[in-house]
Amino acid sequence: MPNDSQEDLKARAIEAIKTVYDPEIPVNIYELGLIYDVAVGDDAEIHVRMTLTTPNCPVAGILPEQVRVKLATLDGARGATVELVWDLPWTPQRMSEAAKLTLNVPPEDEPASKLRVLGGGPRGRRPR
Repeated sequence: MPNDSQEDLKARAIEAIKTVYDPEIPVNIYELGLIYDVAVGDDAEIHVRMTLTTPNCPVAGILPEQVRVKLATLDGARGATVELVWDLPWTPQRMSEAAKLTLNVPPEDEPASKLRVLGGGPRGRRPR
């Protein structure tokens, strides 16, 4: 069972992760749902399981290392590892409600077919 210092380090790790952004998306990677798990061991090592929006993501070589460096430099952390996983694949449903609002993602109970194309009128046609 985690102790108070582990819980505190985990909370600070999550806050640090929230400062990491995909350069093409205006939502941090935690709210985007790319972080699957954050764990702090008895040795104060932080382990993160994360994914990317797609295996061909152009920042695949950058984001995991950014997360690792941010976590490894946290006060009280004895290091950090980041495991990139693809199972379960990321979907927009993993995003927080705030991220969905920011990115104009429809709620799960509203089919995308009911949405209008941005800037378009009925059925996606632009008004004349």
